[in-house]
Amino acid sequence: MSKNLRGLSARKGLDESLFREIVKAASSAGVEAGLKELSEKYLVGKSSILSASSFYDFLDQSHLQKKVFICNGTACMTSGKNDKLRNSLKGKYQDHEIGSVSCLGHCHSGTSLMIDRTIHHLEITDHDEVFIKPGPGSEPDFHTGTNVENPVLMHQISNLEEYYGVLKNYSHDSKAALKEIELSGLRGRGGAGFPVHFKLKTSAEVVSEIKYVVGNADEGDPGAFSDKWLMENRPHSILFGMLATGLIIGANKGIIYVRGEYPGAVKAISRAIRDFEEQKKLTEEFATGNFSFSFQVVEGAGAYICGEETSLLNSIEGLRPEVRSRPPFPAVYGLFGKPTILCNVETFSNIWQILKEGGIAYSRTGTEKSKGTKLVSLDGGFNRPGIYEVRMGTPLGEVINGMGGGTRLPVKAYQIGGPLGGIVPSSEVNGLSLDFESFSTSGFLLGHAGIVSIPADFSIMRFLVHLFEFVSKESCGKCFPCRIGSQRGYEMLEDALQNGRKINKSLFDDLLETMQLGSLCALGGGVSLPVMNIMKYFRSELESFFSNE
Repeated sequence: MSKNLRGLSARKGLDESLFREIVKAASSAGVEAGLKELSEKYLVGKSSILSASSFYDFLDQSHLQKKVFICNGTACMTSGKNDKLRNSLKGKYQDHEIGSVSCLGHCHSGTSLMIDRTIHHLEITDHDEVFIKPGPGSEPDFHTGTNVENPVLMHQISNLEEYYGVLKNYSHDSKAALKEIELSGLRGRGGAGFPVHFKLKTSAEVVSEIKYVVGNADEGDPGAFSDKWLMENRPHSILFGMLATGLIIGANKGIIYVRGEYPGAVKAISRAIRDFEEQKKLTEEFATGNFSFSFQVVEGAGAYICGEETSLLNSIEGLRPEVRSRPPFPAVYGLFGKPTILCNVETFSNIWQILKEGGIAYSRTGTEKSKGTKLVSLDGGFNRPGIYEVRMGTPLGEVINGMGGGTRLPVKAYQIGGPLGGIVPSSEVNGLSLDFESFSTSGFLLGHAGIVSIPADFSIMRFLVHLFEFVSKESCGKCFPCRIGSQRGYEMLEDALQNGRKINKSLFDDLLETMQLGSLCALGGGVSLPVMNIMKYFRSELESFFSNE
């Protein structure tokens, strides 16, 4: 069925995107009013359109009635500011007009709001509370920095002609560009750390008249805002990486899927695309044969699971964004069933440096298995919150206590890598370095490298409840272990926290194992990692909630 729907959606393609039409219908008169028209236009059943539209938070009718949205992401939750924000809004809005979103990417402040698709910050003082609109000087305390002499990702881009002109060296030999990426040892920055050259080589070898390059900017991990920073401050580094990828695999279309909670990033990346298109000579100078490349931005409609690559592809196609079974993998069978390279936008941002300086030069930075640098997000619990470009292999303590200036309050643990990342106790920080292998061998996960500080007085049981509640809410629902398991886990933990009912430890362990082994993707399968970290390192704090009977 999915292949049939995919084929019907492909008939109209991206210029008349089914997904965009669904969003438009649901955001105005309501999707039901437009069902018949969309069904006839795309030859897709009404039930399929309703199935897709009902999936997204932003298209829910109750969401459309809200006027202001508070971020309830992990960093904002642990900051302890959410109650103050909500209480301050009650004088200006009615309860039914106040909504919430999973993460607005302003984890450095803990005071972010979205009103009329614009991010605001609430300045909390002892005597007054004032909305602050974004702009020069209005952002809460935000820092950037690096411990790399020659930054890869924070490199200033001053001349677009020279910047994109690097591709002229590879215009007649795309295999040379692929070789440099292989020599660099670049691994995906979205969390999995998969070797990038292997993806590119696989897709390049597939014979197809149509191929795609997709930039995953659906940065839904609460605590991570590095992709947002790149789109708003270094958008051309993303475009260059996607352009080079298109040259290597033989694709002429690039799509950047940006989460709907990032309205500023959508504007910035769209503006960068216009700048690129205005300089026609940029493409003409490095073109080989009939190679040409164009970009398109797709704005998400509120769904964390769309950060998973196959769910993201289904979303672009206008299908219900559930996770696909693999194989086949996107490099062979991706968007509209065509070979597709899909990478996190930070991954693409590394490619300019690799092609400019050479893969060997790039590989000299980092460790044996983790090359280059990584953007790290530090939340508002730090004295110097913000974005840092960090050399792979840097001691974690140097990042936290040196670059971040330590924390404002005593901290008992750090959540690193989002809701599916590990929970690193403060006592373990000095034994880790910022790279894939160090985290993996120690039982943690680097992931997106967003670091959320968990205050010493914050209930670790409440944090467990938050993890399961998050997974339950964001599950695509396709597989039972994730859909049902996350809800059952949430119910058990919430009942224990609120009503004092003991949790059977063996039953809870069985639940974690079922989710880990039976889930289709890392959402249901990955939540066991932070939970097991908590169970291991905070046993004494949890003893009163569990029983062995």
